[in-house]
Amino acid sequence: MKELLLGLRLLFGSGRGNRVRFALMAVGGSIGVCCLAIVLTIPGILAAQDGRVAARQPVAPHGVSAAEKDAFPLWLERTDPYGSRPLTRIFMARGTRAAEPPPGLKAVPARGEVFVSPRLHELLRAEPGLAQRLPGRETGLIGRGGLARPEELFAYVGVGRDDLSDGWPFSGFGQSWAPTKTVETSTLDILRFTMAGIVLLPLAVFLSVCARLSAAERSRRLAALRLLGMSAKGVQRVNAAETVAAAVLGALLGLGEYWVLNQLVSRVGLPDFSWYPNDGALTGSTLVACLVGCPLLAWFVGRASARKAAANPLAVRRTAVDKRPSPWGFLPLLAGSGIAAGYCIAGATGHAPHDTGLSSVLMPSAAVLIGVGLVATLPSMSRYVARRVAQSTRSVALGLAMRRNEAEPGGALRVAAGLVVLVFAASLAQGVLIELDQVSKNTSPIQAYDMRYARLTADQRQSLERLPGVRAHVVTMESSLVGASETAWSPHVVLATCSQLRAVASWVGECADRQPLQLRDTEVPQDAPVGAGKKLVLPLGGGHRDVSITVPRRTVTYREFEDAWVLGSQPILVPPSELPASARPESATFKLISASDPDTVRRVLDGIGHVAPTIEVIPQGLNITALQQIAVVKTLLGLGMVLGAVIGVAAYVVAATDRAVERRPQVTALALLGARPRMLRTVQVAQVVVPLAVGLLLAVVTGKMAESSYLVTGGGTVFWDRAGLPILLAGTLGVVAVAALGSLPLVGRRIDPELIRRD
Repeated sequence: MKELLLGLRLLFGSGRGNRVRFALMAVGGSIGVCCLAIVLTIPGILAAQDGRVAARQPVAPHGVSAAEKDAFPLWLERTDPYGSRPLTRIFMARGTRAAEPPPGLKAVPARGEVFVSPRLHELLRAEPGLAQRLPGRETGLIGRGGLARPEELFAYVGVGRDDLSDGWPFSGFGQSWAPTKTVETSTLDILRFTMAGIVLLPLAVFLSVCARLSAAERSRRLAALRLLGMSAKGVQRVNAAETVAAAVLGALLGLGEYWVLNQLVSRVGLPDFSWYPNDGALTGSTLVACLVGCPLLAWFVGRASARKAAANPLAVRRTAVDKRPSPWGFLPLLAGSGIAAGYCIAGATGHAPHDTGLSSVLMPSAAVLIGVGLVATLPSMSRYVARRVAQSTRSVALGLAMRRNEAEPGGALRVAAGLVVLVFAASLAQGVLIELDQVSKNTSPIQAYDMRYARLTADQRQSLERLPGVRAHVVTMESSLVGASETAWSPHVVLATCSQLRAVASWVGECADRQPLQLRDTEVPQDAPVGAGKKLVLPLGGGHRDVSITVPRRTVTYREFEDAWVLGSQPILVPPSELPASARPESATFKLISASDPDTVRRVLDGIGHVAPTIEVIPQGLNITALQQIAVVKTLLGLGMVLGAVIGVAAYVVAATDRAVERRPQVTALALLGARPRMLRTVQVAQVVVPLAVGLLLAVVTGKMAESSYLVTGGGTVFWDRAGLPILLAGTLGVVAVAALGSLPLVGRRIDPELIRRD
């Protein structure tokens, strides 16, 4: 306890310079704690949103008869895309028995009443065409408790019971789980892996840098205490007291900074992701991690940094040459690079791994090992490069800079570590963005909308065919092969004309109307087709006689658009007249075809909502829920990259400023010996740029290796990201340039002989 009090007395009684350094340590630590709190509260925000989604899930009545169920209200959910965001419409019909209203409403909507979310209310004012999907009049807004997030597009629509033939009875709301999470568990694992690489790893480096500010001066002071008779452990406790005090103050400031940011940003929102301020409230685990974890890290760093002064105080007081860095620092780098290289070789030889369970453990481990290895090996590499350059150069300035780096390799670690880890994390994040882009990219020029043919009347089908933006429509049906078993494969039947076929395919050969034709896609390998002359039956149901078709001999070749699957495998083209106008077969699918640009898709969906509000529409190839999750992950990943950049730049600024202050006595001595300011600035820039360039080169190589191994394990079509390499190299050169410019002002013009006086 005496050592801790002594450390605090030395802190506040050792001059203005130490108090300024203490403030710098606290402010730097607060930035790191604020970033840590942001990362730790993201799962809580997602869980709060999923909880509100679960609370609005309907509860089916239990323990009642079928006749009693008919008295309960009905519920039907429809989710359609609005651009790249889902628009959820809940159609509700009142019954003779009252039921608990959904969260955010005071009662179940009556027929013609529409309750919308605040964001949807704004869109309805800006785009009146969207109201076609919401039959009725807008009556009010949904409360906060009924929405997952402020920007959600959600509506409750009151309709008659006759309009909900597919509706489900409910007695109330509230489930223990959400059917669709804001971010699925597998996607959340990707986010955690990336956040660990681009935020938490640089954060650990940054907090360590802040804890070791003015390390040389403090080491000399601690060595003096050791020479005065204090024990080795006591010296370590004295140093840890100052470090922990700065960490505790920084943790409190950082939590306050996070609270302010949460209140401001939650009200503005991020692109594709928003939350309520209460969702981002600090939890107990976050408080423990920030208020206990960060000071604990500072305690260990403080004890480790005082180990040399406690063990050999005379060497510290006489500024003896530092001991050569241990080669054990290369072990984590070699281990992580070995794992990444193994995955790269497997992908290059066509043996990409499919065991996602093992990869989900090895890949994060490899990323962490490489990141730790880059930091641990930086002093050794800096010392080796400095010695070789100093031996071969004839430049006095470069020779002075390299000899200083050779004598003090730990200085390169503090200055360059943050930026090196930042470049490595940026390459890793680039691989995650590539994998997500493969999932969300829509390359097809057409968009198909599938609806159940039996749920549409003849008038509705005619109205849908004339919608603005619709270029064609076809009907597909299942068939059965006469005389074959029920499990035997039978081709799909497409009821369309040749002109309709040309509208849904990129190329069609010679086609003749008014007769059945076999279709063969030139880009798809053909299985054994059904032999010509065999009989197919189209089940119509509803009192209609089944239609019998003979498999034709004539074949028409065609080619579907890329990433479009409209016609199916080896279909048979049948004239639409074969299907009676009054028939409504259950196996038939009514398909609308339009262009795939967002404006056209939105216009067509608005039109479908106006013609058949409760119909279930399946936009082929457009999983809007998955797209929203990917958009959320991209936003959070972008937030992580911003935090990583802030941490990396802050680590460089803090370490470079502190090192320049420590180097003032040596710079002053060189100036008194006749060194010009230009040469001193050259020395200062070289001392920073050379070890930084070595570390960045290794970071680029290992980062691309880790990125490629991640893409190999992701199972996508892109393994090697050659397009991203120029961007990464340009960013790396930019980092070197910024570091060089930042080193120039750190050499002052005024010579202060007081700086070189003996202690």
